[in-house]
Amino acid sequence: HVQLVESGGGSVQAGRSLRLSCASSGSIVSTMCMGWVRQAPGKEREGVAAISPGTGRRWYGDSVKGRFTISRNNDESMLHLVMNYLTPEDTAVYYCVTDIQAREHASWSYWGQGTQVTVSS
Repeated sequence: HVQLVESGGGSVQAGRSLRLSCASSGSIVSTMCMGWVRQAPGKEREGVAAISPGTGRRWYGDSVKGRFTISRNNDESMLHLVMNYLTPEDTAVYYCVTDIQAREHASWSYWGQGTQVTVSS
């Protein structure tokens, strides 16, 4: 059974940083791809970042490249997302996701409950 629990969301001003974390349970998660997907009000879910289980190969959405950094610690079953230079356009609910391979946007098999990030101008 896979369980994902996000933390670290909140409200910040534009230009500031936030660090999201995701605690995973289920030993199989260490062998699975993990990522972050966000959904802004009135918009479709959007892939933000993903990381492979072994080599730690990373993928980023175009809108966050150069500002966000994804990392994972398999020993601690944790996934992190450091978000720098936040803008109001980053306001969304951020979901931790995992699957046997990276998926597009809303196609991941396992989802956390989400954490709200609000960026004010």
